[in-house]
Amino acid sequence: MFPNFEQIIIDTNKVQINVIKGGDGLPLLLLHGYPQTHVMWHKIAPLLARDFTVVATDLRGYGDSSKPSSSSQHISYSKRVMAQDQIEVMLNLGYDKFFVVGHDRGARVSHRLALDHPDYVRKLILLDIVPTYKMYATADQELARAYYHWFFLIQPDNLPETLIKANPEYYLRRCLQQWGKDFAAFTPEALAEYIRCFCDPAVIHATCEDYRAAATIDLEHDELDMEQKISCPVLVLWGEKGIIGHKYDVLATWQERANDVQGKGIPCGHFLPEEAPEETYEAIYQFLIE
Repeated sequence: MFPNFEQIIIDTNKVQINVIKGGDGLPLLLLHGYPQTHVMWHKIAPLLARDFTVVATDLRGYGDSSKPSSSSQHISYSKRVMAQDQIEVMLNLGYDKFFVVGHDRGARVSHRLALDHPDYVRKLILLDIVPTYKMYATADQELARAYYHWFFLIQPDNLPETLIKANPEYYLRRCLQQWGKDFAAFTPEALAEYIRCFCDPAVIHATCEDYRAAATIDLEHDELDMEQKISCPVLVLWGEKGIIGHKYDVLATWQERANDVQGKGIPCGHFLPEEAPEETYEAIYQFLIE
């Protein structure tokens, strides 16, 4: 799925991060979302590699990266710690200035990365999110129905883990079907990889911890940084057929949190790089070369 890319395991921040790297040019970091892995970029990463050195990773807790233990405060899965992983990956590869594209959970990590490490980020692209703090502050019945997993996965005492482990493939497929608008967009090869990784009980637990962190320690960090704006240029893209584009003025929301923002909707559901790869690639490419 990634021709001419190499796979690397990088030791960083007390975990091992699974990385693929390919292409030539300025470095570009791609961060995936839930419940996927770096494989979600397989339709557009080879295109981007024609002009950039593309680095795609599995976030800690996901795919073939480490699944560290956590505590009652969920610090190990805070977006601050997950962002630090990615900084160390890029420094290990010799890059101290790079572009960042994040989707879903990876976009939340990217948001924190840009706030905590502004000197490293040339430009930032966020796919189909509004800030975590905004989501929780504005949650209502409509959002809860569409994003029920935000409230399910944060439950304590292994409740979501136990229920998901009963049939992880069914749960994974249901997530992709519900949030996307074209299940056929997920190729058999990509879907097989998502299933392989997500059926690991360690991944199920770690990804719940990711969401538990979002509802606790990440909100604390966000509250402390409400007056801090992203300093680099930002592009926000969203699925016009998804809940984010329906419920929020995505561009206006990010203009509250960044100094230089542009954006637009893409005619698809939540999974832009797989449901609308041509449009997503073109938007990303044009923004990066401006």
